[in-house]
Amino acid sequence: MNHALKWNLIIICLLMCLSTALLNGVVTEGEKLTFSINYGIIKAAEATLETQSDILFDRPVWVITSRAKTYPFFDSVFKVRDIVQSWWDKENLHALRFSKRLSEGKYKQYRVHTYDHENQSSIYQSWNFKKQEFKTKQIKIPSGTQDILSAFYSVRQLNLIPGSKTMVDITVDGNTYRTEVVVHRRETINSIFGKMECLVIEPKLKSEGVFKQSGRILIWVTDDQYKVPLKMTSQITFGAFTAIIRAAENVPYTILQK
Repeated sequence: MNHALKWNLIIICLLMCLSTALLNGVVTEGEKLTFSINYGIIKAAEATLETQSDILFDRPVWVITSRAKTYPFFDSVFKVRDIVQSWWDKENLHALRFSKRLSEGKYKQYRVHTYDHENQSSIYQSWNFKKQEFKTKQIKIPSGTQDILSAFYSVRQLNLIPGSKTMVDITVDGNTYRTEVVVHRRETINSIFGKMECLVIEPKLKSEGVFKQSGRILIWVTDDQYKVPLKMTSQITFGAFTAIIRAAENVPYTILQK
């Protein structure tokens, strides 16, 4: 993989981690989660996830926005400025629109999906930076498919216990991929909220069309109705990344004072 695809792997893994905060239908107006992304002992980047209300296609939606950026000292090594958004129908919890703007080193990407669940189709647009125009095509989608940020909604109805597994359809970049989500164990970890009981979850993302997984991705989410992500580790070919929650707004927990 080139450097852009390597970093895209990290960002997409983190986005999937962050999206677990939407499990059990718990979405809070103005919720903001901030994560520090560490490469080994180096604090390399920051990622945030925010939720706001809006209207799209005359329907009330949650706008879920994730931003990822490298810290200034890391910009000289590999500068990242990514924005990913999902417009999620509040009534039926279907993804209506999804956009992904990536700026990673010299690599740039801008892609949009508009979903028509009634007709099981999606308009997929990929921006051509040379021609300054969209390349557009229509694709078929399975019933109930999700985008990256809403991918774990289908898991929310399940009783998440160690040993349980489920499959999720994800439609992104003009294709649909089946993803297995495994709940491994319960574990207590330290966090900005103090000691928290967590479930350790692994999304087995095997489709190279989304990204090439070269190591395990483990996610620690709170073992309660909110399923807030607290930590993620990713072992990949060029090293190990860890994402740890460092700040939160409008969440059901109290942040401990340092």
